[in-house]
Amino acid sequence: MDDGPTLPHIVILGGGFGGLAAARRLADVAVRITLVDRRNHHLFQPLLYQVATAGLSAPSIAAPLRQILRRQANVTVLLDEALDVDLEARRVRFAHETLGYDFLVVATGANHAYFGHDDWARWAPGLKTLDDAFAIRRRVLLAFERAERENDPAERRAWLTFVVVGGGPTGVELAGTLAEIARHTLPREFRRSHPQSARVVLVEAGPRLLAAFDPLLSAKAQRQLERLGVEVRTDTAVTAIGGDGVRLGGTALDAYTVLWAAGVAASPLGRQLGAPVDRAGRVRVTANLSLPAHPEVFVIGDLACVERADGTLVPGVAPAAKQMGRHAADRIRARLDADSTPAPFHYRDQGALATIGRMAAVAQFGRLRLSGPPAWWVWLIAHIYFLIGFRNRLVVLLDWAWAYWTYERHARIVTGADADDVPAADERPSDTP
Repeated sequence: MDDGPTLPHIVILGGGFGGLAAARRLADVAVRITLVDRRNHHLFQPLLYQVATAGLSAPSIAAPLRQILRRQANVTVLLDEALDVDLEARRVRFAHETLGYDFLVVATGANHAYFGHDDWARWAPGLKTLDDAFAIRRRVLLAFERAERENDPAERRAWLTFVVVGGGPTGVELAGTLAEIARHTLPREFRRSHPQSARVVLVEAGPRLLAAFDPLLSAKAQRQLERLGVEVRTDTAVTAIGGDGVRLGGTALDAYTVLWAAGVAASPLGRQLGAPVDRAGRVRVTANLSLPAHPEVFVIGDLACVERADGTLVPGVAPAAKQMGRHAADRIRARLDADSTPAPFHYRDQGALATIGRMAAVAQFGRLRLSGPPAWWVWLIAHIYFLIGFRNRLVVLLDWAWAYWTYERHARIVTGADADDVPAADERPSDTP
């Protein structure tokens, strides 16, 4: 690939919102672009929790990168994993080959962060990829199945107790959806365990849910969750997670299904770029998103630590990643046109949305604050609009319309594991009737 035409070569690491936006922005530029990702698809992460809770199937929120970019002749897509970057030689070493570059865009995102307790990952899976969503969906559905065949009341209660750790948008959405599944989707299908008696506990270490939102909206979100039957515990830190449940401070809670939505850490590739990083491993970039000593290398999306004029950081959300991707592409175009005047990146806040359940959501756009049904309609329209591909928009809209009227969730198929090995049966209390 390096021996091809002498067009400038741009390597983009990551096919998420930022990487894809950068590639598309350069569609009409005379360059060679190589987009490399560990997975073959672009994922619409804001709806990933719907796959995890059986509301949507995976193809509804994901599309193959090759299909998305098939009409962009200057892009080559490779399925590979970046291992390290040689900034001086301008080369990236992958698992299967090494590529040189003239410009590099690093958009490798973030992973789960367990704050020094990586052993918790086994018992409290996080939600970042489709694999994570499938694992969570399997764990949730099997919990109801095990409760159905359990004769011991205490064991049944433990199987029907779901703990979500983290009160951000993902935690709020997971907790609200689990409560709806238990109270509206499953009761007519189970005869012995009474799913409507399930206990959903949302735990947040901070003083309120949705800390990035206005405090008034945080309070409204909590009230909407509590109306759904979710127990909300703020100012509560998780001190231990194991096979039999969680410990909240000095209190033990028996729960065989724990989901993690409490924190993220930037991709480890960021620490190899030679620039300062913050506590989460995000790279501190210049005002135009490049490395201080290497203006040909841009870091964007969840991997970038970008400070706004008011001292706050640009949030790790999809609109910010897209804006960064387009800005990096514009800077590359300017460099190719010999324009050495760096344009600072300016983040345009497009608002924040979080859904809680049926006709329950919160939204803020500048000074505008919405909650309840109006916010829910805005959330629905926005997510349909930003999905990639007409087919996905149509399928998701139809699935949501059906679920709205029936409460049915069609993607409740358990595959990939035996019912006795998720989680590890040898470390669980016996679940044999």
